[in-house]
Amino acid sequence: MGASRLTPRRAVFLDRDGVLNRNVRNPLTGAFESPLTPAQFHLISGVTTALTELRAAGFLLFLVSNQPNYAKGKTSLATLEAIHRKLEQALTAARVSFAGFNYCFHHPAGVVPAYSGPCRCRKPSPYFLLQARDQFALEMRKSWMIGDRPTDVECGLAAGVRTILVGQNLSPTGVTEEPGSDFVATDLAEAVKIVLREELSG
Repeated sequence: MGASRLTPRRAVFLDRDGVLNRNVRNPLTGAFESPLTPAQFHLISGVTTALTELRAAGFLLFLVSNQPNYAKGKTSLATLEAIHRKLEQALTAARVSFAGFNYCFHHPAGVVPAYSGPCRCRKPSPYFLLQARDQFALEMRKSWMIGDRPTDVECGLAAGVRTILVGQNLSPTGVTEEPGSDFVATDLAEAVKIVLREELSG
């Protein structure tokens, strides 16, 4: 085992839908949900620049995303894989590297038996974060979870990282007015500014 494996490193864990890419309105439910086809998948403006800034600051990047649409019978695993490939292509084009992509395809009320019921990986479970901690020798106190749902915040808190809730309940100072997350931000670009500012302040 090399010395680098023993040196604690910092990470930013990122939810996908609503943070990296836009949610899509489902005409059947009226709700905004994760894309169901690759054609519906579009990165939010400024995302690759923000990710590049995190990498330049020395953070490892990890995707941690609940993707229950197959379990719910809305799409196929092949389609989910195609959507992920589109994400990877966009990241490669921007020269942004991720240390890991982690998807939970389960749902407690799913209709596909093998992907239904309780699991250990669905957020707010910190399973993927703790797995990355152990594999990459991460210093969790200096790491972050950025997501757009309370379950992302709960996940981060359970893993011992700092949290930023994107797109909700902004206060003038950028500090959350909700119990739970450390900060809120309008989008990933603003969240990254918070991370880098906190990094400089020690």
